[in-house]
Amino acid sequence: ARLAELRSELAREKAVAAVGSLESPGRVGELRRTIARILTIIEEVKKERKGGG
Repeated sequence: ARLAELRSELAREKAVAAVGSLESPGRVGELRRTIARILTIIEEVKKERKGGG
């Protein structure tokens, strides 16, 4: 749920950036990093459940 929210927010920020009037330029990078962290955690949990260590 949180991942979907972040992805839609990132899409909105990218659309605003395309127009050229970003309020917070660092926000896009921050969103990308947060999404990557969540995906990394999800993959780690999958590996643990599988027994891969």
